Amino acid sequence: QVQLVESGGGLVPPGGSLRLSCAASGRFVSINAMGWYRQAPGKQRELVAGITSGGSTNYADSVKGRFTISRDNAKNTVYLQMNNLKPEDTAVYYCNQNIKQWSWGLPVDYWGQGTQVTVSS
Repeated sequence: QVQLVESGGGLVPPGGSLRLSCAASGRFVSINAMGWYRQAPGKQRELVAGITSGGSTNYADSVKGRFTISRDNAKNTVYLQMNNLKPEDTAVYYCNQNIKQWSWGLPVDYWGQGTQVTVSS
């Protein structure tokens, strides 16, 4: 059984920084793309940043230049470094990992439990 466990959310003032982590555990063959999504109250979940197995990254326009996604394949972990946070970044952040659990079959998307990020003075 595969599980994703997130950590690192919290309350920070505008201009502050946070680092989110998401580690996968369980039995699986490989991890493909990883990503971070967020959902603010009353809004749809949106992609914040993604990273491929080869290390290519993409970002939502609203976070470019402020957020950095990275991964540590040895630890099955994806990170999101968030700098210069703004009140509009307030949301529940979810990690996503596309995991191939068996040598046969297709990979499946797994989700973390979500972590609250609140940016407020």
